[in-house]
Amino acid sequence: MNGGHHHDDHLHHDHARHERDLDGHHHGTHGHVHTVDFGRAFLIGIGLNTAFVLVEAAYGFAANSTALLADAGHNLSDVLGLMVAWIAAVLSKRPPTPRLTYGLRKTSILAALANAILLLVACGAILLEAIQRLIHPEPIASATVMVVAAIGIAINGVTAWLFASGRNTDLNIRGAYLHMMADAAVSLGVVLAAAVIMLTGWLWLDPAMSLVIVAVIVAGTWSLLRESTAMTLAAVPSGIDPAAVRAFLAGHRGVASIHDLHIWSMSTTEIALTAHLVMPGENPGDAFLIETCRELQRRFGIGHATLQVETSNDVDCALAPDHVV
Repeated sequence: MNGGHHHDDHLHHDHARHERDLDGHHHGTHGHVHTVDFGRAFLIGIGLNTAFVLVEAAYGFAANSTALLADAGHNLSDVLGLMVAWIAAVLSKRPPTPRLTYGLRKTSILAALANAILLLVACGAILLEAIQRLIHPEPIASATVMVVAAIGIAINGVTAWLFASGRNTDLNIRGAYLHMMADAAVSLGVVLAAAVIMLTGWLWLDPAMSLVIVAVIVAGTWSLLRESTAMTLAAVPSGIDPAAVRAFLAGHRGVASIHDLHIWSMSTTEIALTAHLVMPGENPGDAFLIETCRELQRRFGIGHATLQVETSNDVDCALAPDHVV
């Protein structure tokens, strides 16, 4: 609250524990996020993928397959991505402290961003390997490659399925889900390429398939990168229309104008809002503020709203112009 105001009401009303969808709409019981379930999902995913990386690397050397070795490296990036996402999921539940007043909720946003960057780095490594193999094709033990890559499809598919229920409600979980789906696509590409190579002897097909897979992964990762970057910069979440929120607040009886409206992501599942409401000549009281916060939660999924009421038009608020932050 600004020290220059003499007639201010200040209310902080928090519904942050309520579940909501990333698209900003509240759907009652839809889209539950169960931390315990995802904790188990992370454990299973990390265990399965770590074991598979070791197996795939060993067979990659045995079969003289740079494709399998590249895939093993990509799987290793997935293990790291899962670990980052899991650590963030745990840290974001830590209680706030006097210094970290929001707790560590934003670690889930940083993890989603890190996951997107990891995926793109892995794509860069696969791209480099594919170009080298296009220039210098090498024979591979196709049958071994097919079997090992097929196991990879199963492991990545199962891990992705573990995270599927949370992919629409939590960007961090979506990052883990996309990582696993991308891996399954890579392994499928390796199997198909190896099968055709067995039939035709076209060695160039293996790296060519890698290039196609890289394009698919980059296309899928781009939205994750864009959204997590926007969250890091405290942008209005993509599923919320700020004009609609402003119109909702301005539509209340007695509200003459609104300024200093900010909407941002506290974490990958929680949205916060602050606003100054100019209501000349009347103090609406706590009931108005509490009900307005409930409606912000119900309509837009904004569960952590702080509203400041200014009851005099004469007070010149330093934050009144929209270009002032």
